[in-house]
Amino acid sequence: MLKLLTHVQVWVHDQDAALAFYTGKLGMQLREDIRLPEFGGFRWLTVGLPKQPDVAIVLLAVPGPPGLDAETANQLKTLVAKGVAGSLFVSTDDCQATYEELKRRGVEFHQEPTKQPYGMDAALRDPSGNEIRIMEGRGPHHG
Repeated sequence: MLKLLTHVQVWVHDQDAALAFYTGKLGMQLREDIRLPEFGGFRWLTVGLPKQPDVAIVLLAVPGPPGLDAETANQLKTLVAKGVAGSLFVSTDDCQATYEELKRRGVEFHQEPTKQPYGMDAALRDPSGNEIRIMEGRGPHHG
């Protein structure tokens, strides 16, 4: 049977830029940075929240051939850049304070903290375009 969720993956355009953003701006920890020359230089790069050591985010470069044909890779890069290839949702005890702290670190938001029926949330994008929503409370599914 399934036991635990251990990793989630987001596509990134530049793994070094993503690593700098997730660790330097968002305060996550580097978990793994492994290069596999036997797989064409594939890089397994993971980060995670300090208080959640059992879950990691895989910052995976959009592959070209043979993983994806060039047209599909370009389409995927475009979708990621538009922020529609998926989102990360993270919780905070104080959305406004987290917003202010991240703004001081140079993070740009496309939605300031906004009161929702389920609590406060704010939204930003990583350097590749992936949306990250910061939610105070547990989100819309918990009313």
